[in-house]
Amino acid sequence: MSVSVVYWSGTGNTQTMAEAVAEGIRETGAEADVMEVGSADAAALAGQKAFALGCPSMGAEQLEETEMEPFVEELEPLVSGRTILLFGSYGWGDGEWMRDWAERMKNAGAVLIRENGIIANEAPDDEALEECRAAGKELAEKA
Repeated sequence: MSVSVVYWSGTGNTQTMAEAVAEGIRETGAEADVMEVGSADAAALAGQKAFALGCPSMGAEQLEETEMEPFVEELEPLVSGRTILLFGSYGWGDGEWMRDWAERMKNAGAVLIRENGIIANEAPDDEALEECRAAGKELAEKA
């Protein structure tokens, strides 16, 4: 069994979080398929019972708009009943982009591993990375 971790990262912080989620998945004995959003297929991803999505806060606390937002728009009608982990880093604000994203996925029928996602201010610290690993383990158990 393979669990997908799809992300967009500008500075590498969200990529670091994606790798920590994948570590947690692998600790359960499952495979982790980590990919940048530009390489991901929304329909194929929606065919999985559980997966992770990562994106940092951009602009006025929103998803990255050239790759991640269109992907999420395509995925949104397909996520009902799926278990999803949301994560990402931010440099300003208070995490509003993640709360909005989580609400959007819940409204589409998804079940979230972490109610309001996992966020890290700038580079993820040890606590954030441990949270990503723990959530990756939970995600693998739902797959």
